[in-house]
Amino acid sequence: MLKVVILAAGKGTRMKSALPKVLHQVMGKAMVQYSIDAAKQAGADEVCVIVGYEGGQVKEAVEKAYPGETITFAEQKEQLGTGHAVMCAKDFIGREGQVLILCGDTPLIKGETLKNLVARHVEKHNTVTMLSTILADPTGYGRIIRDENGNFIKNVEHKDATEQERAFKEVNSGMYLFEADALYDSLGKLKNDNAQNEYYLPDTLSIIKAEGGRVDAVVTEDETEIMGVNSKEQLSEAEAVMQQRQRA
Repeated sequence: MLKVVILAAGKGTRMKSALPKVLHQVMGKAMVQYSIDAAKQAGADEVCVIVGYEGGQVKEAVEKAYPGETITFAEQKEQLGTGHAVMCAKDFIGREGQVLILCGDTPLIKGETLKNLVARHVEKHNTVTMLSTILADPTGYGRIIRDENGNFIKNVEHKDATEQERAFKEVNSGMYLFEADALYDSLGKLKNDNAQNEYYLPDTLSIIKAEGGRVDAVVTEDETEIMGVNSKEQLSEAEAVMQQRQRA
């Protein structure tokens, strides 16, 4: 069974709008719908949306967009990081099957890419597989650190990275596929001893690896797919990319 958890609790202060960030539209469709649709194209059986800021509005919009479909909602009452957001869905995650974690503000992610992520995860018998890409300027993104043989060592957030680690160009998209039981257990071991005092979801990768799990990353060549939208300018950029895809 493939479940999907979509992080959609943020206010999106930089959008300078009262509308919840994930409800801003690209080509006439709310951003969160693109994530839900891509997950469904990848074979997701169950969907859980994490809501927070104006959660009732987000819930109403999602239910209206998917009439007759069962979509679960979980509330993140405080914004304590991505790890905390996923913790709010522990009951949904459970211990069975696999769990795809997506963001509600990455409308350019493609269903085909997520399908390939699932296939690679299964083929390699991974415990967790993240989607990554290579950026010429990776400033602000979490870096994926590998050894000389290309094996995953760890993920480090930009704020916590050393200068040497910041030189790495492979970045974490914030999208993952976990074995449910490993995710469930690792969430209970997260700590917030970092620069932001938040619970980082990527810290589960080191926890899982330390316990013998297999952690890997699949690189998407289309860097636009991981682009998060945090401002009106980025919303316009996403719209331009989507229009270009439709013309191609």
